Amino acid sequence: MNRGVPRLTRRGFLACCTGIVGVCSSSLRPAFAVQETLRQVAAEKGMLFGGAFSTWDLADPSFGEVFANQCSIAVPENSLKWDAIRPTVTTFNFTVSDLLYDFASKHNMAFRGHTLVWEHALPKWFVTTVTSQNAEAVLRRHISTVVRHYAGRMHSWDVVNEAVQVEDGRSDGLKVTPWLHYIGPEYIEMAFHAAREADPNVILVYNQNLIESEGAFFEKRRRATLALLTTLKKKDVPVHALGVQSHIRPDANTTSLDYRRFLREVEDLGLSILVTEMDVRDRELPADIDLRDRLIAEQYYKYLSFILQFKSVKTVLIWGLSNRHTWIAQSLPRPDGLPVRPLPFDAELRPTPSWKAIQRAFEETFSR
Repeated sequence: MNRGVPRLTRRGFLACCTGIVGVCSSSLRPAFAVQETLRQVAAEKGMLFGGAFSTWDLADPSFGEVFANQCSIAVPENSLKWDAIRPTVTTFNFTVSDLLYDFASKHNMAFRGHTLVWEHALPKWFVTTVTSQNAEAVLRRHISTVVRHYAGRMHSWDVVNEAVQVEDGRSDGLKVTPWLHYIGPEYIEMAFHAAREADPNVILVYNQNLIESEGAFFEKRRRATLALLTTLKKKDVPVHALGVQSHIRPDANTTSLDYRRFLREVEDLGLSILVTEMDVRDRELPADIDLRDRLIAEQYYKYLSFILQFKSVKTVLIWGLSNRHTWIAQSLPRPDGLPVRPLPFDAELRPTPSWKAIQRAFEETFSR
């Protein structure tokens, strides 16, 4: 999606990464002065803090400076999804994702892969090419090629993304997707085995949405997610962690006893937990910016203070970093047309109250 930022050439992008003045223009410089970054305060507790990013973000070197200062782990927002790296059924293009990896590596950031199996962001050729006869081969080739390309360089992979959707009506709670239709439920375990074969040392994550809040809808999804993970573990499928996406509303109860029990049950399976995509949506909050920022910050602090009580949580990622570029602006805009403010830095790269809330949650948790 064109966000109004000029497309960078490889030479121009690498110049931004290395700080060559004059290649990339910037109308906004970081308007903040903080004594300790989120990267630092997380590291003091033995943890990683990071966010999603893209070449659009890094077109402004000011953003790159803030991102590198604040984050110790990075994940491409879209650049490792199928439609970004699979121009045809027989070819792969890692140009953009490699540029993002190079930036992360230069700034000593870990790098996450997102995502190997998902029913969204599929290329146009998928509909006319993939059938029940070849789906498994297509999927295996994709996972093997992509994971091997980054073998030894990835912190973790979201192997399967959002496979649970109980409202689709299946007894196992699985979402009805092309992968389920063409291959069957075994596509999930097959994907994890293929990823393990391609990189035996990377952390393999099952990533799930809409499991954090209180209520029957979320509890059903938690139960189905736990059942899936339990089955995978019983079959010795190489899944190492659960990713809780944590796209949440500011008024949601995300510290309920049901959620606490669920997270304990996940850890009891021997799995780690990662916060993989956190943001706090302000679509229905009042227009007043100070009030909005306060309510959003309160949810960041409440949620992170809660989930950081679990000893296996060592990685927290925000889905973005600055309100200048956030998927919520396009997908969940405010009805009043005002800019959304779900992230810890505003559009001018100044820290919002959410930045302080995240810092405080890290400071108050125990060391890993």
